[in-house]
Amino acid sequence: MQNPECGLDYVVIVAGGSGRRMGSDVPKQFLEIEGKPILMHTIERFRAALPEAGLVLVLPQEQMAYWDRLCRASTFAVSHTVVKGGATRFHSVLNGLNALPEEEKHAVVAIHDGVRPFVASEVIRHAFQLAHEGKNVVPVLSVVESLRRIDGETGLSHAVNRQEYYAVQTPQVFPLEVLRRAYRQTYHEGFTDDASVVEQDGGLISLIPGNRENIKITTPFDLAIAREILSGKGALT
Repeated sequence: MQNPECGLDYVVIVAGGSGRRMGSDVPKQFLEIEGKPILMHTIERFRAALPEAGLVLVLPQEQMAYWDRLCRASTFAVSHTVVKGGATRFHSVLNGLNALPEEEKHAVVAIHDGVRPFVASEVIRHAFQLAHEGKNVVPVLSVVESLRRIDGETGLSHAVNRQEYYAVQTPQVFPLEVLRRAYRQTYHEGFTDDASVVEQDGGLISLIPGNRENIKITTPFDLAIAREILSGKGALT
């Protein structure tokens, strides 16, 4: 999506997984589904939705050469810039932002998890449209299961109203200058995602509907679901 009155669109894809929860020696973003690493599916998803966007991939330094070999072996042709990750997700996102042109003052940027290859193009475009209007956009899903909260002092639990809660997804999309300013803050553990960083800086968050298929692939069960989706047995638009 290119708005002639705005700056360019950018996507920063953060992929720092190790594969520990997957029980694999191969980092989860490099595991294959339908003959292709998860990360390639993710990058292709954004290229299809936003053909003119600048794509930045943030990887741990020790994985960069391996990714380069994967791209060469599969003749992966989607143009993207690779940036070294940081000690935490916060610092990895910061490195990705620092790779964008400094002169861009009116651009919009999405931050996305590398192991979420099934975000719907409709969700991507909707989020960018609202961000170009100045909003800070986060896709979410309603919670379908019952929830209970555990009291940290007593260990007792009680039911909560699930209608007051949403599950958060990525991409989280912001005006670039808003995100740059927010990431000048000092890191602390309360920063669980980009929205929490922006919110701490005084920004308001706008929620939009996500899509159920936009799972984060972190366990063998997730991988099995992903293969079902790509094989055509699951819905994806």
